[in-house]
Amino acid sequence: MQTSCAHKLLLCSSIFSILTTSSVIASPATESAGNIEEIVVESTKQAYRGQFTALETPQSELTINSQLLDESGALTIDEALDLSSSVARQNNFGGLWNSFALRGFVGDGNLPSNFLVNGFNAGRGFGGSRDISGIESVEVLKGPRAALFGRGEPGGTINLITKRPTFETNGELRLSAGSFDTYRADADWTSPLSDSLAVRIVGFYEDAHSFRDTVETKRQGLTPSLIFLISEQSRLSYEMEYSHQEVPFDRGVVAIDGELGRIPESRFLGEPGDGPIETDVLGHQIELQHDFDDVWSALVGFNYRDTSLEGFATENDFIGSRQFLQRDGENLSRFRRYRDYDASYQVLRAEISGSFMMGDIQHRLIVGADADEFENDQIILRARGSSIDSNAPLADELTRLSVTNQVINIFNPVYGAYTLPTPSANTDRVETQESIGLYIQDQMSLTEKLDIRVGARFDDYQQKLNNRFANSTSKYGETSISPQLGVVYKATDSLSFYAAYGENFRPLSGATDENGLEPNQSKSVEAGINFVVNNGALQGTLAIFDVDQSNIATVDQSFNDTAVGKAGSQGIELDLNGQITDSLGLWLSYAFVDAETKNSFNDPDFGTEIPAGSNLLNVPKNQLSLQLVQQTQVAGKGLSLIGGLVYVDSRNGFFSDQNFRLPSYTTVRVAANYAASESLELRAEINNLFDEEYYSNSYANVWVQPGAPLNGRVSATFRF
Repeated sequence: MQTSCAHKLLLCSSIFSILTTSSVIASPATESAGNIEEIVVESTKQAYRGQFTALETPQSELTINSQLLDESGALTIDEALDLSSSVARQNNFGGLWNSFALRGFVGDGNLPSNFLVNGFNAGRGFGGSRDISGIESVEVLKGPRAALFGRGEPGGTINLITKRPTFETNGELRLSAGSFDTYRADADWTSPLSDSLAVRIVGFYEDAHSFRDTVETKRQGLTPSLIFLISEQSRLSYEMEYSHQEVPFDRGVVAIDGELGRIPESRFLGEPGDGPIETDVLGHQIELQHDFDDVWSALVGFNYRDTSLEGFATENDFIGSRQFLQRDGENLSRFRRYRDYDASYQVLRAEISGSFMMGDIQHRLIVGADADEFENDQIILRARGSSIDSNAPLADELTRLSVTNQVINIFNPVYGAYTLPTPSANTDRVETQESIGLYIQDQMSLTEKLDIRVGARFDDYQQKLNNRFANSTSKYGETSISPQLGVVYKATDSLSFYAAYGENFRPLSGATDENGLEPNQSKSVEAGINFVVNNGALQGTLAIFDVDQSNIATVDQSFNDTAVGKAGSQGIELDLNGQITDSLGLWLSYAFVDAETKNSFNDPDFGTEIPAGSNLLNVPKNQLSLQLVQQTQVAGKGLSLIGGLVYVDSRNGFFSDQNFRLPSYTTVRVAANYAASESLELRAEINNLFDEEYYSNSYANVWVQPGAPLNGRVSATFRF
């Protein structure tokens, strides 16, 4: 690496600061027993965000708080994001990463979707899917955010807020048991260690079988954190992230002649003898916040995260010259891969924020700088079969190629029928991405009702690709300015109108100075209404948006990389949540998203021509998430009755074959939480109540992920 992340930021760190944090004030108080320092948490500040109420924000934002996460029973990011209809599930890499589209657009299909943790980029890397343990809330920040957050997707950004230490001693232990021999334990404890130091330790362990044949997973994680109050104005915090997962690689089920449901949703088509893929994460976040006064504050933060993924997998092969399934409809050709992925990601940031008056105009300012470095080291070995001779009898070809093509009968699978082949070198490369960014945002209150927001970000991006397999090295560099403009008009104390414009850019993985792949570019326009009703008990947002994206990665007729694809997404969103009555809570999220290509180009993976007007992969036009929570009492104890549903419209299931679609589905869940005592809460839940057969996402007609059938879980939470 030519320049470390820290050295880069020093070039501009005479500018300002960054990160998610809380404003903590220590104030002395005198009691009869002596002097005791009282810790008061007065406000929460978010990096890149500033302090704005919902009615002052000229963009759509949705916060899924800890109470909603508990009520919904979400244990993973995917389950949490199902509560937002603007988010659509994408290819999950055999169950080993989180991938989602926001307002129709997804990032690099060969990487997990990027998300933020306390404002830090943390979704890159290959540490397995993220568990919800240790997460306080999930923010769905819709619309273009590049003017502050940096390169990213035009649909928006997902930010996870972690559980932080408090200066009160609390703890809980939750034990759960569920269908498919699923057992889990969660622990959470926080306490002050002194007047100025507090600690929190959150962890989980899960051992689960599955509705998928032979599939068993083990997951564990730990997120300890510390907060140190240096003075009344300064605070230092540290957080560690550790996780280890053992998950068999599972590409799901296949469609036969384009038809799903011909084999059971439980049918595993890999090889149990491959064993699980093992993933590991070790990350550190540290941040220092200093409040100059009640108005101005500065924040400096650093994040370092190592991830790894290693193991074997036998996977369904695609329809083509090696595939028997398209010939006889029952024998599936497969290939075997070994993966050894290591990735490191580090971010250094600095930001200052505050407000001032210039004449009669109030300015709320955020100015900052950041630098990051992502190193992605991948080794892949592969064993793939031979082409089928179309002129020879099918039975003879099955006899000749059953072993090399690792054929399995999808109706009567026999695992371990052949000696698992030893794969040979296929990919061996390391890609390093480095960038430095400067940004500024000013929200000006022209009147008591009218605010204008302007902002811009400058990025200098450098990429180096060392292809060890081909013994070649290439470089690529790019600079970009991402502007934003927003206006919000607060019509009343409960209603505001807003409009926003923004641009995004995202460099393409594999870009070099030789192939000249221009960064993916997007422009987004959004308008909406923020409102509160029912005397402030219910709040919501109604938004319309239009996003245009260009320079999408494609290939030419000779399979050389190009970036000529264009796509667009238009839609309407409605989010409404809060209390209908004192005892009845509502969560409603609906989205209509029309996402399609704008020109004809070739699929970068298969070379198939994709005509203009084709639907983007895994993006439903209509999606709805609804949850109702009724509070009541039984024997004088609190009882919560919870009912929820998720509706997902039909969607394209294979970008290269627009005729292959995943069917629409509706899943219903019910649950009950009972506060048996001050220290004991019991919960019972049933998911997919009506045993709907459904498919949550796909990548191709031979890589389709089925959803879980009817299942249940019971848990007991002990608080101390």
